[in-house]
Amino acid sequence: MIQMRLKLDYPGFALDLDLQLPGRGVTALYGHSGSGKTTCLRCIAGLEKAEQGFIQVNDEVWQNSAKKIFVPAHKRALGYVFQEASLFPHLSVLANLQFGLKRIPTSQRRVDMAHATELLGIGHLLDRHPLNLSGGERQRIGIARALLTSPRLLLMDEPLAALDSQRKNEILPYLQRLHDELEIPVLYVSHSQDEVARLADHIVLLSDGKALASGPIGATLARLDLPLALGDDAGVVIEGLVSAYDADYQLLTLQLPASDMSIRVAHSPMSQGQALRCKVQARDVSLSLHSVEKSSILNRLPVTVISEMPADNTAHVLIRLEVGGTPLLARITRYSRDQLGVHPGQHLWAQIKAVAVLS
Repeated sequence: MIQMRLKLDYPGFALDLDLQLPGRGVTALYGHSGSGKTTCLRCIAGLEKAEQGFIQVNDEVWQNSAKKIFVPAHKRALGYVFQEASLFPHLSVLANLQFGLKRIPTSQRRVDMAHATELLGIGHLLDRHPLNLSGGERQRIGIARALLTSPRLLLMDEPLAALDSQRKNEILPYLQRLHDELEIPVLYVSHSQDEVARLADHIVLLSDGKALASGPIGATLARLDLPLALGDDAGVVIEGLVSAYDADYQLLTLQLPASDMSIRVAHSPMSQGQALRCKVQARDVSLSLHSVEKSSILNRLPVTVISEMPADNTAHVLIRLEVGGTPLLARITRYSRDQLGVHPGQHLWAQIKAVAVLS
């Protein structure tokens, strides 16, 4: 468990947070620029000192202003990954990694060199120098160096922000491996909802230094009362198990949680029983009164209308749906809503293109 109570005042900005976060998995701090994400991370790292602060990571208290406790940054068992990898240019990749490893006595090391290089896929880069690497490769090395400090907590401050889309797609699978294979809790700062949807288990929505919401990723993204639902990238996260794979058409079948229903996803091969997380964008969900059998849209799911709210575009509305207990969002025009007579409790069919599901 990570507990924090932080109050910090700057001219024109105040941070005021009281949060209890999971002690494992990835927690995303999400919000627009200036919402307080990085300030929060810097307080946890000990780079900023909240006037009134309490920070406890599992059983370790790093700050308790009431008891005048403040553990300096270099004594906090954490790793910090910035937007830029900040590697030493005159050192080889191996020497950069050893810099992180040497900070930790052998008896206290929880991540070794072989494990870190294998997790991040950088074993073939060890003899090279940072100037001869791509941005994605440098960032993977920066993450490995942070892991080699055997942190109790890993802080990641928009680690993909400086990368183009190709490099982001290159590094995301490695971040997912960290999530799946390490016990180290991660606080991940981002303003990209798609990144958060792929990586996070828990999300904290920040605005003007305060937490508007904090909760599991699936339930929180599906809430219509939060600004998350208003953006063009609004959508829900669905986690299921692979039940089949069609190699000819490169389509897998994903069984929805606690349901006999499934969706098909354009995807590379996966084995039956493997877990997969997908994001379904609200803008990619259409609604119909009846199931249309002959269609290029492969996913047709029976849904129940739960609620509705206006979208940021006055021509659109957002509809909250449920399919076998799994939440779904649809962004449709007000005209379509009126033509279908959409209302809470109504049974409809949701249609989702297999190529539109993000995984």
